[in-house]
Parts: sequence; C-alpha cells; structure tokens
Amino acid sequence: MEIVTAACRLRPLAPTDAESLARHANDRGIWLNLRDRFPHPYTLEDARSYIAHVAGQEPATSLAIEVDGSAVGGISLMPGHDIERVSAEIGYWIGRAYWGRGIATAAIRGATGYALTTLGFRRVFAVPFVRNAASVRALEKAGYVREGVMRRSAVKDGALLDQYLYAAYDDRWTA
Repeated sequence: MEIVTAACRLRPLAPTDAESLARHANDRGIWLNLRDRFPHPYTLEDARSYIAHVAGQEPATSLAIEVDGSAVGGISLMPGHDIERVSAEIGYWIGRAYWGRGIATAAIRGATGYALTTLGFRRVFAVPFVRNAASVRALEKAGYVREGVMRRSAVKDGALLDQYLYAAYDDRWTA
C-alpha cells in the first residue's frame, strides 16, 4: 500500500525508518501538540518499538510520511468502535525541518482519501489544540470543516487546553 502526493509519499513503516523517525520525533515542539502516548524524549528504541507494534497492519493505518526517500513524520488513522465504527481519527506529525512546505496538508489529503475511498470510513476527524495554528491551517487546506470547539477538553504538559473538532466526510470529499 502506497499513496504518492506532490509533496510526499505515504507508506507502511519499515525497520529501516527507525533512525530517521527518532531524529525527527525527538522534539519538544512536536510532543507539545500530540497525545501523551507519544514519548518525549523520543528515542531510537521508541521508534523501533512503534514500528514493531504496527508491523503487518492489515489494512495499514499507521504510515510513514516520506520525503526524498526518508521517513520524516507519521500519520495514523485510528478507527472508531461500536456505534462510531464509521469514523476514524487522524493524527500526524512532521519533523521541524519540513514544516511550512505543505507536506502535512498533502499527507492529510492522501490519508483521508485512503480512509474514505479505500477503507470505507464515512467520516475522518481530528482534534488539534486550539493553539496549534499550523495544524489547523493544514486541516483546512486539506478540505476539513471545523465542527466546533471542545472547551477545556485536554491536559498537556500541565495546562488545560481547548481543542477544535475538524472533520471530512465521504459525501463531500473532493481533495
């Protein structure tokens, strides 16, 4: 499984990605905008463990974001369960050296199209922190719609934070 966009390639993670992922992921600025299960500091062992954990996923839902032959980030689709089985949450990160190049937008578009057309989800959603303007902009440029604000819905690094709720839908997807 592979998704090629103008800015990046999305593909399953491989053991050879560990060093690059560890180098790019070990950044407090990235960690501050992700869930706590994403470790900081991010070590080579963390990268190896995560790659082993998602190895052989069928269908693949945790993907490397590759630029110029190197894994510089990750993007995942987390399927809902029970009555929310038609939805998937999308999460992503890009190494700081690649910020501001449209890579996140391209990766979001590619993964969302895959989720809605190939995996059969009806809705893909994201919950970025309100303070994460770059992620919000990437979602909007990728065709996501802001559904609302979830006030005081998360705690990160000891701070109580608001999150936006963004979504893309199968009947509106054109990106």
